[in-house]
Amino acid sequence: MSNRPLASAGRAIPLLRAGLIAGIVVAAAAYPLAALTGIGAKATAHAVEQKTDILKTALPAETSYLYAPDGKTVLTMFYEEYRQYTKIEDISPNIQQAIVAAEDNRFYQHHGVDPKGVARAFVSNARSGGVSQGASTLTMQYVRMALRDSAKTPKEVQEATQQTSLRKVKEMRMALEIEKHLSKEQILERYLNSAYFGHRAYGIYAASQIFFSKTPANLSPVEAATLAGLVKSPSEYDPITSDQKDATARRNYVLDNMARLGYLSPDAAAQAKAEPIKLRLTTPPNDCASMDPKYRPTWGFYCDYLKNWWSAQPAFGSNRLERMDKLRRGGYRIVLALDPKIQAAAEKNVGAKDNTGSPFANGIVVAEPGTGRIKAMAVNRNYSLNLSDNGPSSNPEAGPKVKANYPNTVAPLLGGGTLPGYQAGSTFKMFPMLAALNSGMTLSTSFNSPYTYKSAVYDGWAPSNASGAMTGVQTMWSGFGKSVNTYFVQLEEKVGADAGVRLAEQLGLRWRTDVDKDQASPAKAKKWGAFTLGVSDATPLEMANAYATVAAEGRYCEAIPVNSIMNRDGTPAMYTTPGGVQREVAKPRCRQVVSADAARAATDAARCPTGDTPAKGGCGGWSTADSVRGTVGRPVAGKTGTTDSTRSAWFVGFTPELAAASFIADPDNPFNAVGDGQSEVPVNAVALTLREALKGQPVRQFTPPSDQIVG
Repeated sequence: MSNRPLASAGRAIPLLRAGLIAGIVVAAAAYPLAALTGIGAKATAHAVEQKTDILKTALPAETSYLYAPDGKTVLTMFYEEYRQYTKIEDISPNIQQAIVAAEDNRFYQHHGVDPKGVARAFVSNARSGGVSQGASTLTMQYVRMALRDSAKTPKEVQEATQQTSLRKVKEMRMALEIEKHLSKEQILERYLNSAYFGHRAYGIYAASQIFFSKTPANLSPVEAATLAGLVKSPSEYDPITSDQKDATARRNYVLDNMARLGYLSPDAAAQAKAEPIKLRLTTPPNDCASMDPKYRPTWGFYCDYLKNWWSAQPAFGSNRLERMDKLRRGGYRIVLALDPKIQAAAEKNVGAKDNTGSPFANGIVVAEPGTGRIKAMAVNRNYSLNLSDNGPSSNPEAGPKVKANYPNTVAPLLGGGTLPGYQAGSTFKMFPMLAALNSGMTLSTSFNSPYTYKSAVYDGWAPSNASGAMTGVQTMWSGFGKSVNTYFVQLEEKVGADAGVRLAEQLGLRWRTDVDKDQASPAKAKKWGAFTLGVSDATPLEMANAYATVAAEGRYCEAIPVNSIMNRDGTPAMYTTPGGVQREVAKPRCRQVVSADAARAATDAARCPTGDTPAKGGCGGWSTADSVRGTVGRPVAGKTGTTDSTRSAWFVGFTPELAAASFIADPDNPFNAVGDGQSEVPVNAVALTLREALKGQPVRQFTPPSDQIVG
């Protein structure tokens, strides 16, 4: 059935342009200030100026969707106004007809302004002494909504919606202009996608979902009339929170009009009016904390990382506020880079999972070498805003009323946010070693490494080894495999502490505490001898991606949480590089940071801590995590790390395919030592996760370093 009223189908009443202008004059008389200020001419100028902007304006704010890696499963949404733009062909004729019956019976007869409606409004307003009727057509209402949705400042929003003569007459002029360029179907489509129906439902798609859990294409006449009745006053006619008396009366009014216009037969309208309003409510998820409960407790941390990553992308705005506004209004389709198989392995293998009452957080992040895509993030916590079951913080300075971060938290414990992270211990030895190899030093570089070494370069600083068994001449292989502090202080003296600091920055590390920022500054970095011992804070996200660079033979790729980001029109989201090149936002961003040979050499040395056999050298008889090779069951490299009194413990491991970093520490109280007994927790988490993630895949070998860099 046509959407046009049967009584006038095929014979739209032509309106003389002079009649429309006369209608506007009548409108001016209906609003006291209009006749006094020359508002008609002023409104005409504004209308011509803004008509093109509305025709070209961006579509209304639209919900962004976050998808699982399959690109089909919706995990959550991001919106301020829940809305999904829907084409007119996907909207049931029932709601198209109902909105005309509810808001503008003569929609198909007028050209944007209805002189009869204006006349009725004039009479009504004259009798009431105020503005009791506005004579707004659907086109005029669309103009108002378009101005509101395209407003860039609060003042523009106010000007678009305030009850003034200027606004009303300008709407009329713009409605006339709009109807010269858009068909009735195009105006109706835009209107239905802009109207507010209550309960944060903007547009007919959101309204259909929230009130009836269906798409607009499947709305029945009764449902359509119910929704159309809401537009006039969403709160007054709300069928959810009221007793439905007013909502039913308004719905029946719409049904009667649909029958009068020929959209429904009298019998069908009577039958529809006899039905009660039957709702099937849906509450659309919004943001990470309300994502699908099947995924939220563990995947929520990844979702939160995505938001933090998004807020730092210049492609979406010049500052954080603009970027988050784009996320909530831009209608993006975002597919996560997370790998469900690897994520499941990570969730299974984080330690102390059965002891969520522990203050010690054990987390793991898995990165993909060569792309920077983060394949898994897991921690022995539940992602939740509900802290009611959390005990008091383990930090004695926090006070008894401050809640701990367990079992529930939304804190970015794995990285990607503002938290500084945790001291990473000897995992930092990778940075001066890699800097040394890249500068031309060889794997065979040896130093006599006493139990305690007093550094003249670092003003008499005298670190010691963890064990007397480390004393003696060491090379990079054995020094790294046994984690010999006094070897690495001497290596750092040769290459320069600042070289290690700057390389760490190139590999993605950021300094977040005042102490770390000060020590990493150009003025002090040369003297930061303790840098090689991992006294700086770092996050597992940073460490996984830094070691992934080594696995990728020196090619650093920025950490990225997405496989794709599509605009609302189905095109990839793009950004412009500093060099003026257009690139997809979701594509890997990689650059060679150190030579491939230097990275291969560092990998060869890093096979020693894991119990693996390097291609070119010897590990010195023992190592700090010699069970890893047997657990993973394929070539693997990595490094352990512990801090003073084992306040935190780390392991970062990698194969050619994946790099994983795991830590255990108390995020609430860094002085609460995890103890030597739990230092194996991150080692096992990484080894077991890599084994299960790579199960069934062909075994890949590391490329050996050249003889030249072996020395």
